Amino acid sequence: MASVDSIEDNTAFAKEHNAGFPILSDPGKETAQAFGVMHPMGFANRWTYYIDKEGVLVKVDKEVDVKTAGKDLARILGELEFPKK
Repeated sequence: MASVDSIEDNTAFAKEHNAGFPILSDPGKETAQAFGVMHPMGFANRWTYYIDKEGVLVKVDKEVDVKTAGKDLARILGELEFPKK
């Protein structure tokens, strides 16, 4: 996960939600700009990039719904035939 929030905000978010994954903090928005996710109003769109183990971008989901994001992620990973570990 990547966020344009500060390290402190991301750390608090991870702790509050028991996140079991790393969160990239990009407060300068360089990475978000490189991936084209910056909204003209200054916040990052919630898009999901699916990148295979060879580093090939196979899908961009621009319709992320925070209420169903986890289920949607699992479904799309299955559709794209990403291996389960």
